[in-house]
Amino acid sequence: MKKGFFGVLVAILIFSMSPSTSAAEIQIKVDRVTIVSDAEPEIRNDRMMVPLRVISENLGAQVDWSHSRVTLTKGNMKIVLNLNSPIAEKNGEKVYLDAKPYMKNHRMIVPLRFIAETFGCNVNYSNLTVTIDTKPLVIDGVRVKALQYEYHMTMGGVVQQVTGNAYNEKIHNVMLENKGREVEAPASYSWSINLDTPGSYYKAGQYDFLDEKGNSVKRYDIYMLERAFPDEWLLGYPDVLIYDASSDQWHLFSDQARQAIDALMDKAAKKGFLKMVSNTVA
Repeated sequence: MKKGFFGVLVAILIFSMSPSTSAAEIQIKVDRVTIVSDAEPEIRNDRMMVPLRVISENLGAQVDWSHSRVTLTKGNMKIVLNLNSPIAEKNGEKVYLDAKPYMKNHRMIVPLRFIAETFGCNVNYSNLTVTIDTKPLVIDGVRVKALQYEYHMTMGGVVQQVTGNAYNEKIHNVMLENKGREVEAPASYSWSINLDTPGSYYKAGQYDFLDEKGNSVKRYDIYMLERAFPDEWLLGYPDVLIYDASSDQWHLFSDQARQAIDALMDKAAKKGFLKMVSNTVA
């Protein structure tokens, strides 16, 4: 019923288009952010078709290619699509698509509604705009609205928020999956760099997962070892620590995981999911 209604809407849209209206005018919004793609969305057989990149990057799905076969994975859901074939697989079960995936300008184009709804997203169409609401991150039974990220520099600091659910979930997973064994709190740690005490740590970033009212559901701080001392003075000190402020626990962390979080923050910014809250850097 839902698919049929969506098809009617698209048909009405096509019928009512003026000669100047084109696929380039169709907007796709994920979690209220307009997505910019290097390939335009299209309507085929009354179905919205979008570049695979829109799905993989902004819905948080992992993509694996094998010749003309692509596998999308997110959580416990796996979708397998075959180029130019109406038969797909959803967790091993065959399903039939209303529109076949195809290649255009070296980009794989896939049916939006099937993939989005399979991954638990809500899809709506209105006034040449496709709106996709993805599943929010839930921590301890509380729905997360945004991830607030804060970092300080020599003079001033920056506060930003990530509103894309897929990015927030991935960042949270990196923290959980790479949180090592619990350790004692360092003897010296703060936002500032301490050049007087070997084994001091400075806070590289504070990550607050906020609820709908802006209250912190969970907070993690990442600390880096201050390395302005001879290596022999720093033996036994881990390079990176993560502090779980909600439970007042310190854990080992890896620099690779820290860099993965930075990469996700950078990608969220490039895709429009990061907004500036304040910037007091002189």
